[in-house]
Amino acid sequence: MTPARRRATALVLVGVLVATACVFLGRWQWHRHEWRDAQIAIVEANYDAAPRPVVDVLPEPTSPLPDDAQWRPVTLTGRYLPEATVMLRNRPVDQNPAYHVLVPFQDSASGAVLVVDRGWVPTGEDASQAVDVPAPPTGEVTLVVRLRTAERPSSRTASPGWVHAIAPAQVLPAGGLPERTEAFTGAYGQRVSEDPAPQVLPAPLAEPDLDPGSHLSYAFQWWVFALGALLGLSWLARRELVDERDGVFDPTREPAPEPPAVGTGLDEPGVAAGRTPVHDDRQPAPARRRPRRREGRAEAEEDALIEAQLEDDLRA
Repeated sequence: MTPARRRATALVLVGVLVATACVFLGRWQWHRHEWRDAQIAIVEANYDAAPRPVVDVLPEPTSPLPDDAQWRPVTLTGRYLPEATVMLRNRPVDQNPAYHVLVPFQDSASGAVLVVDRGWVPTGEDASQAVDVPAPPTGEVTLVVRLRTAERPSSRTASPGWVHAIAPAQVLPAGGLPERTEAFTGAYGQRVSEDPAPQVLPAPLAEPDLDPGSHLSYAFQWWVFALGALLGLSWLARRELVDERDGVFDPTREPAPEPPAVGTGLDEPGVAAGRTPVHDDRQPAPARRRPRRREGRAEAEEDALIEAQLEDDLRA
């Protein structure tokens, strides 16, 4: 295989590899777009839906929350456990430092405890001072919450009364409840309303973001890159083959030897010793003659005057 063909083959292989990688990256962005669209559809279908009893969505306290039940409003009747209030750290709201107020709520029907995110309070100037936490209503309360999947437990340690994730397995012990407390382990609730309503409430949580993002445009960009890489590198490979066919100078080739100089004798350049000189049958061009200089009129008159003076001297 000639060097040009090797280079052309390498260019085509590189083009195929780059195009394949771009196609897979585009597919990944496409799947992200589909997943995001599905999440937005769930929010739009559930966020403002009519509340249903919690048992319709979570038949058992240990039941996992279905994916299509995210943000669905449900109702519970029971009482808050304010003595077990826990603060959630490092969860800003609208780019503002905030502590989320997590209060366990015991359902009267099942006896299980549901962790409720009642809202957020500002952290203060340096996040080290005590903050005022509005108290939940006392007695029997009819509560409406939007269900969310419980978060994974955090590996970070926190002092009593504080957590880094809304994981019931960490929130309830941080609030001082016994380990054997029956609880909803697969979900927590975000407060929508309370009856009776308290006079002071934490700040409400932000609504979910419905921006689809740029995944779709990124997918098309990766696919355009794949097509461009395949076409561009294939064109370069074709140029290598065309240049080889047309005899374009290859910088990797060795230069061809120069032909011997033509001479007429051994003493001439280009004639090797012991070899018969090569004679050129072509006749040399005749040498140009230099034109003779014509005597001017002034020179002829001067010569005549000199000759006349010489004749006068001889006569004398």
